[in-house]
Amino acid sequence: MGILTIPLRNLRRKPLRTAVMVLVFAAGVAAVTALAHLSSRVGESLEAKMTAFGANILVTPKRESLHVSYGGMQLGDVSYDVKYLDQTASLAAVRGIHHKDRIAAVAPKFVLLARVNGTAVGVIGVDFPQERLIKSYWGAEGRMPDAPDEILAGASAAAALGLSPGQRLDVEGRAFTVSGVLFPTGGDDDNVLFADLSALQAAAGKPGAVHFIEVSALCAGCPIEDITDQLERALPGARITAMQQVVKQRMMTVHFVQTLAVSVSVVILLTACVMIGLSVFSAVNERIHEIGLLRALGFSKGRVFAVFSLEAVCVGLLAGAVGYAGGVLASGRLAGLLDLGSQIPAAAFDPLHLLLALCGVPALAALAALPPALKAARVEPSQALVML
Repeated sequence: MGILTIPLRNLRRKPLRTAVMVLVFAAGVAAVTALAHLSSRVGESLEAKMTAFGANILVTPKRESLHVSYGGMQLGDVSYDVKYLDQTASLAAVRGIHHKDRIAAVAPKFVLLARVNGTAVGVIGVDFPQERLIKSYWGAEGRMPDAPDEILAGASAAAALGLSPGQRLDVEGRAFTVSGVLFPTGGDDDNVLFADLSALQAAAGKPGAVHFIEVSALCAGCPIEDITDQLERALPGARITAMQQVVKQRMMTVHFVQTLAVSVSVVILLTACVMIGLSVFSAVNERIHEIGLLRALGFSKGRVFAVFSLEAVCVGLLAGAVGYAGGVLASGRLAGLLDLGSQIPAAAFDPLHLLLALCGVPALAALAALPPALKAARVEPSQALVML
């Protein structure tokens, strides 16, 4: 009998024990594989969902200001040399940065103070498709604007101006129709009117000009500082401000999910390793007489150690293959149960991950079998004679 045939024969001799060992380790590998797949995708899903509640980067033109006070009275800051951002160039610069794949939405805005029905009100020119990506929580009585001559009224502004869906109004000499009234949001959106960006720019005589741009960036894959640095290089004439509180809250949520998955995976693998070790310990105790005979027949301590280590490696190879396949399948099912199917891509076999499983799992199994294999290697030939 060779050093390679003995472990295989021993595993076949106890099929139930071998099956239990393989299933235990395979279950651990499957759980770790599924958690690893889900944690990365769920992190991206959480980031995408949280991004829908607002932008986290603000792009504004650099402007000069002067703090004015006289006679002990603070008169506030006075801005001069007011500048606009060029809409076409700025949007192209934002969309052209290295981390452009992390940009979820780019929403330019033009702000105008106008009089509607004799009352001063702020009118915000927006790109409605991009604005809806940032503010997916918007809901309205009526419908969202889908034509350049339609306007969306905030709840408070509509109440103050007596506006309702279908009503006509005039802004800077241009006629608009109220397509809908926003449900109360509890924020600044309630106090203003929203118009098509190009239409409002034309009405104000400022085509292509925007006051600021809100950028919604997915920060799970790279630090927000990297994105802001790239934006500063792409837009040297603009001030880039990252809303750090929003970013940190999103990153903490994503990191918590990923850290939790890693912690659970470590516990599962440690539990599986302990069970493998106990099973090999039991096998060594049952086969003391056989080990003594092998030693008496000339097997060295190293060869006896190798026999039990190879048994664990064989179990690890089989468990790695079965566990990886089960984990990939389980991740798809779990995504469906968590109602994340639309955010998480379909599970697929990754040859690199499979190779990692076929190398790492046997190594863990051999490590778990190290103490019992050392015990077996220390058995002396005389112990076989004592038990005869």
